Amino acid sequence: MKILITGGTTFVSKFAAEYFVKSGNDVTVLNRGSRDQVDGVNLICCDRAQLGDNLKGKHFDVILDITAYTDEHIRKLLDSGITFDDYVFISSSAVYPETNPQPFTEKQVCGYNSVWGDYGTNKLKAEQYLSKRVPNAYILRPPYFYGIYENLYREAFPFDCAMQNREFYIPENGEMKLQFFNVADLCRFIEILLKQHPENHIFNVGNKEIVTVKEWVKICYKAAGKDINFVSVEKSVPQRDYFCFYDYEYVLDVSEQNKLMPDTIPLMQGLQEEFKWYRNNLHSIYNRKQYTKFIDTKIKHQKKL
Repeated sequence: MKILITGGTTFVSKFAAEYFVKSGNDVTVLNRGSRDQVDGVNLICCDRAQLGDNLKGKHFDVILDITAYTDEHIRKLLDSGITFDDYVFISSSAVYPETNPQPFTEKQVCGYNSVWGDYGTNKLKAEQYLSKRVPNAYILRPPYFYGIYENLYREAFPFDCAMQNREFYIPENGEMKLQFFNVADLCRFIEILLKQHPENHIFNVGNKEIVTVKEWVKICYKAAGKDINFVSVEKSVPQRDYFCFYDYEYVLDVSEQNKLMPDTIPLMQGLQEEFKWYRNNLHSIYNRKQYTKFIDTKIKHQKKL
């Protein structure tokens, strides 16, 4: 296939560019050229907000739009003079209001989520605009992505704590639920969509297995080859000051995805692969939060579990 990927230099879009190049596709990436490019891609070097004539007259079998955050991003791309056969947009589970019944399903009404704020609202507007302009576009709503090239300080935080042989400070009893999706599974699912072209055009994507915070941290430590001791932190302490997820629990219904792709990468396997990569790429984190500093100066008196 001839594929255009928006982005291509960080986390999800970088992994996707590499994945589809290795699969034998002709991959073009659209980014500002501020970081190293994946080997084997063609580069269109420009800001997606200022496309000019860079895409005029170009045709692609598929656009993988991984970096659109607003309807304006979608509009400018569609108005650029580009033509294409398929369009896949990576949206977000943040389009579901936290007040919706869980697990969230694709048929639920979407709207404002007070946890994610404008991020979720803007993603929803982008979805709605794309669906009007390109009715056959595919829209994917993931939970938390993980995998190699991760540039957010999420898995890296328990990995760091494990490598430093630190005990881990966990919100209360650690029973808050988390749902993940490996970037490799995202690419596999996109391949399935493009091959089968199912009638459904909006999919929740993610692992069907849900884990608690405590289970997730244990797996991260195990992936690093370390044992773990937990310390419980009382609810009065702001969770985001010492922990890498918001105090927000939600679950996606991924049964429609499972009909097309029944199996996903086991979390243990995926985190082992990510740790092996992270250990050699400690510089990869975009914004390394000072969680351990807060813990060491503010809450080390908390009770051990």
